[in-house]
Amino acid sequence: MPAAHENDRHTHNPLARYFKLLGPGLVSGASDDDPGGITTYSVAGAALGYGMLWTAVATFPLMAAVQLICARIGLVSGHGLAGAVRRHYPRPFLYAACLVLLVANVFNIAADLGGMAEAATLLTGLPTLAFVPVFGGAIMALTVYASYATFAKYLKWMTAVLLSYIVTAFLAGPDWWAVLRASVVPAVRWDAVYLATLVGVLGTTISPYLFFWQASQEVEEEKAHGRRTAAERRGATEHELADARLDVTTGIGVSNLVFYFIVLTTASTLHRAGQHDIETARQAAEALRPLAGEAAYVLFALGLIGTGLLAVPVLAGSASFAVAEVLGWRAGLDLPPWKGRRFYLVFAGAVVGGMLIDIFDTKPIRMLFLSAVLNGILAPPLLVLIMLVSNNRQIMGRHTNGPWLNVLGWTATVLMAAAASALLVASV
Repeated sequence: MPAAHENDRHTHNPLARYFKLLGPGLVSGASDDDPGGITTYSVAGAALGYGMLWTAVATFPLMAAVQLICARIGLVSGHGLAGAVRRHYPRPFLYAACLVLLVANVFNIAADLGGMAEAATLLTGLPTLAFVPVFGGAIMALTVYASYATFAKYLKWMTAVLLSYIVTAFLAGPDWWAVLRASVVPAVRWDAVYLATLVGVLGTTISPYLFFWQASQEVEEEKAHGRRTAAERRGATEHELADARLDVTTGIGVSNLVFYFIVLTTASTLHRAGQHDIETARQAAEALRPLAGEAAYVLFALGLIGTGLLAVPVLAGSASFAVAEVLGWRAGLDLPPWKGRRFYLVFAGAVVGGMLIDIFDTKPIRMLFLSAVLNGILAPPLLVLIMLVSNNRQIMGRHTNGPWLNVLGWTATVLMAAAASALLVASV
């Protein structure tokens, strides 16, 4: 079966081969533009104008490198990130990493569910809190009793509305010379607003949950193609690593393109109109008015709900995979409930935890932004862990990081740690 898989992915038709190899990297990129991402980029554009455009350009190679490192860990070790750490590092090290991930993910889930609920309110006028259990319950039921891969395939079409930001950006008539300058010349400021926005943008782009998800999904792909044991999965061919590189680069490329144009659109509409503080979904949706007119709210709401339905299972799933690997449980989003009950119990616990947080916070837009800032603060220690694992020859053999992956991976780690530290200093 693995041999057949190899033939399928290396067909002579380059276009067919390209689309066949897209998998975990593409899903990671799509889920990175979740409600938290859309909101954070909207806040950045509204508050700072073109001032954050450079981050979309700068984070592309950094995020692509980090996600590729995680993919390589899964492919080469035959285990997810937590599983690889469990076998080669002290347990307290792993427990601390899992705790950081769980805290970030539950808060992220709460923010995404709250954002989706506010988007539904925008469409229906019903109370926001009424939709939180509806979305939470639907996500749990679909994930447990259906195939995530199946409904993710359809949800990707719903998230395609995010491409409307690209069209809107051109219709809004931005100052293209200022846009070009802001894209390549960072205009860094030392104040709490700028630094909080920077940390939020970095945190929602280079997100902790995607580190664990990427490695675990590479393992799940291998299992789906008949490599059931860790021994069968261990090691990777140059073709497999090249496929992973193309998959990850495509997913992150699409993600950062959307990121760039959300900032550009909101800067060219909301910021230029003097609307610098976004507190409601209705305000954020106004950015799409040059394209959609009165339908701007519908377009924005569909994008927020679609990306949330795609991202929340990834958030809860990455936490479930990490816990299952730590405790040696069976794991997988395609496991039937009676075989993966402990895995799904963690999944449900993460979603319910997010729903409970929403009861105490009725400002979804603010919470979406704060969850991105929290991600930015918690990501650096996890990035250090990833860099240690990916350079450990006991785990990676001859496939430890090359010079460029090390340069980009450690640059991402230092940049996020510096931004988080600067925010804490400026806040104090």
